[in-house]
Amino acid sequence: MNDTMTLAERADALEHKMMGELDAIIVKSRLFNLADGDTSTPNGAALLARNPGKHMLMGDDLLQSARHAVRAGMDEKVVMACLVHDIGVIGFIRADHGYWGAQMVAPYVDEEVSWAIRAHQALRFYPDESVGYAYPDSYIKNFGADYRPDPYIEEEYRRARDHKWYMTARMITVHDIYSFDPEVVVELEEFTDIIGRNFRQPREGLGWDSSPSAHMWRTLIRPTRYL
Repeated sequence: MNDTMTLAERADALEHKMMGELDAIIVKSRLFNLADGDTSTPNGAALLARNPGKHMLMGDDLLQSARHAVRAGMDEKVVMACLVHDIGVIGFIRADHGYWGAQMVAPYVDEEVSWAIRAHQALRFYPDESVGYAYPDSYIKNFGADYRPDPYIEEEYRRARDHKWYMTARMITVHDIYSFDPEVVVELEEFTDIIGRNFRQPREGLGWDSSPSAHMWRTLIRPTRYL
């Protein structure tokens, strides 16, 4: 990375570097690629052939964060937040993923859960020694010791720090798993009861109810719909 790169370019470069260091292949969502007019579906076999010794990163790997929270004795709201805190990244968009993710699930989860998902985006950049969360070494390595998040992130952090649900959001950062262990098997069924108690599935199905975020789910379901 160099000083002439924009923040977005630096973030993309970091993302590619980190993905290269993992033993898993991370494929961006089809929706993400639509920005470049690409409506194709990634060829999994070709990707594996170009990356010998690696495996495709699947959704179940992302359950490790929730498993980590369960084993730490966190309550169900924290576990639910861990389950879906990066839903914006996985299915929709990377920029401001905390905001997008919170908006996507807000009609269907407790307000505390959606607030925590939004706030975790800012809290990642700020340590909290009281719970053992340090500023990630990878941020220093890739962005430099003097890097500071955008002003809106700093403002979001200050508001979150004094909020009654601060610790719920902070626990997302504590239990977020940045290095996935391919040997760990986590099944979605482990969280079926928690999801059932903490996610209000609309009768019509996601995307087909009249919630403020229904259009987002419809876009995910049919990303290439012409009209």
